[in-house]
Amino acid sequence: MTKILAISGSLRRESFNTAILKTLGEGLEGVDFEIFPLADVPLYDQDLDTATPPAAVAALRQAIRAADGLIVSSPEYNYGISGVLKNALDWASRPYGQSALNRKPVMTLTASPAFTGGARAQASLHETLFAVGARPLARAQIVVALVHEKIKDGRLVDDATLGFLKAGAADLMKEIARLKVAVEA
Repeated sequence: MTKILAISGSLRRESFNTAILKTLGEGLEGVDFEIFPLADVPLYDQDLDTATPPAAVAALRQAIRAADGLIVSSPEYNYGISGVLKNALDWASRPYGQSALNRKPVMTLTASPAFTGGARAQASLHETLFAVGARPLARAQIVVALVHEKIKDGRLVDDATLGFLKAGAADLMKEIARLKVAVEA
């Protein structure tokens, strides 16, 4: 069974990004899907980045390593990704040369109440993922515009958006399968 780890760049209890990930995960068949919570990941501090990092950091790194692929969702804050997401990616990428994200296929999405859907945050997210050696999918950006109108009772209810997300997840699954074949060859 393919293991997908999802990371929401929002800590808010009624997070649109988390609601999207939950709804998407429920609709994926034959997938072990988990959302990793970032609330306990401390701010990056190189003094804490030792052989025994904080427990939440060790858990994040292990969850990423154990996953076949990632789905990362972020709100857009001031044209970029959220600080909590950037912080988590910084922790996951260290220590230098030992990034848990190295060569990991990643589907990205952004969501915003704005009509742009967080498109500018996509660029920021991809730049960070490339810098840490991850493999963002080469596909059309997944942006969820006017997200506040598409979430009801903690679920994504817009069928067109959910269909586009599922197509992105299918592309992620194909990339995971392709990489497995390449490793076995």
